[in-house]
Amino acid sequence: MEQWALQEKRVFCPYCGEPISVLLNPEDIGMDYIEDCQVCCRPIDFLVSEGEQGELEVRVQSEIDC
Repeated sequence: MEQWALQEKRVFCPYCGEPISVLLNPEDIGMDYIEDCQVCCRPIDFLVSEGEQGELEVRVQSEIDC
């Protein structure tokens, strides 16, 4: 995997359920950060990890689930 390439992923907001597209940076692997939903503006907790094939994976959850 090219370590500098941003990867676009589609996730679903844990609050409103709407799909949103996010850009993941390989430098964020292992990081936990908060970004507001593009639809309902509520804070989503993101955790970026690396998959078995080197692809970026993201887990999202609400602040309540943290």
